Amino acid sequence: MPSIRISKELNSQIYFLTFTVKDWCRVLDRYDRFEILSDSIEYCRKHKGLMVYAYVFMPNHIHLVVFAPDMIAFVRDFKRYTASKIIEDMYHTEPDLLELFKNENRFELWRKTNMPKLIESEKYLLQKINYIHNNPVRKQYVQRSEQWYWSSANPDSPIKVEII
Repeated sequence: MPSIRISKELNSQIYFLTFTVKDWCRVLDRYDRFEILSDSIEYCRKHKGLMVYAYVFMPNHIHLVVFAPDMIAFVRDFKRYTASKIIEDMYHTEPDLLELFKNENRFELWRKTNMPKLIESEKYLLQKINYIHNNPVRKQYVQRSEQWYWSSANPDSPIKVEII
C-alpha cells in the first residue's frame, strides 16, 4: 500500500502529522532523544518558517500540528536529521538495538508514512489538538494532559506553540 503524501498543491498548509518509529519500538524516551526532537523543531522554527500549534512526544511516535512554507521539505529534513542523530545516539548508548533498524546497508528509524492530515476547519484543528494532548492520558502515563512534560498541553513545555 502506498504511503499517503503531502500534495505539492497543498504544500503550504497546516497539517496534523504523525511520525512513528519503525515497528513501534519504544526508543525515543531515553538518552535525551526527546531533546534531539525538540532541538530539531526549534531549528526548523528559526530557519525554515515552521510554526507549531500543538505537539506531543511519546516513547515510539510523535504528533504535530504544524505549518511550514514547504511542508514536504520540513518532513523530509526533520525525519532525515532526527533519524541520523537518534541512530548515532543508539550507537553510543544501546548498540544492540541498531539491528532492529537495519535495512540492507542503512538504518531506518521512522516508518515511511507520516499520516499527513490537512487541517481544513477550526473544528478539525481543535479535534486534533485534543487528540494530541490526551495521548499520554489515554496511554495512562499521566492523569491530566498538562502533566506530560513533552506536550504543548504542559505550560512548562520546552517547545512554545503559536497562538491559534
